[in-house]
Amino acid sequence: MPRLRHLLTLSLGAALLHLPSVQAAEELPDAIKKIEAKGAKIVGQFDAPDGLRGYAAQYQNRGMALYLTPDGKHVLLGNLYDADGNDLSSAPLQKLVYAPMAKEVWARFEASNWIQDGQKDAPRTVYLFSDPNCQYCNMFWEQARPWVKAGKVQLRHIMVGIIREDSPGKSAALLAAKDPAKALDDHEKAGKTSTLKALKDIPATVQTKLAANMQLMEDLELQATPAIFYMDDKGELQQQQGAPTPDKLVKILGPK
Repeated sequence: MPRLRHLLTLSLGAALLHLPSVQAAEELPDAIKKIEAKGAKIVGQFDAPDGLRGYAAQYQNRGMALYLTPDGKHVLLGNLYDADGNDLSSAPLQKLVYAPMAKEVWARFEASNWIQDGQKDAPRTVYLFSDPNCQYCNMFWEQARPWVKAGKVQLRHIMVGIIREDSPGKSAALLAAKDPAKALDDHEKAGKTSTLKALKDIPATVQTKLAANMQLMEDLELQATPAIFYMDDKGELQQQQGAPTPDKLVKILGPK
């Protein structure tokens, strides 16, 4: 299952990278400053064995662990393992780099222009980038019905238009509807027989919403729908591209 760290390695744009650097009051050793000068952002320090000093850094959308040698003159880059083969770098990077990045990504989802599908008080929220002409979006909509109808999951459809020429107009029609949730429900229920018409003249306010959703998708360098995002049982952000298989469906939506 792809973890957020894998997603960030492949897809997060620079617009998302606003992690605070280590405070100026915590003067960095010269050797670490040299790495920082090459473009790495030092975001925190962590314990390391045998006199090493661990530093968590972010570079080109990836987390990396730096280890300063006891003499302060050399820096080792990479994952550190103990005698039992345990990765000593993974947990610090998750805490200091990937968890803050995941929090920021989730906040951007919350602030996007989505259509609610399910009860407001559902214990689990799942975001997906959705195109009205996407058959796999419709497939996932169908797959999720037992969870949504049971009040266990709320889907939040971030509407975009990428598949066909009329996709933006159809997404705009849903966003502009008097009752977007009902309009989306009617469209998805109908499947291939949907009568949803694309807006030819999109109101400026709706165009702004649609453009913002498209920009978010571009920032994440996503190229297909549905792109599904959810928090796993450990509270870590995960991604699923395309309609999931039954085993993955349970991981996304939880037990029935």
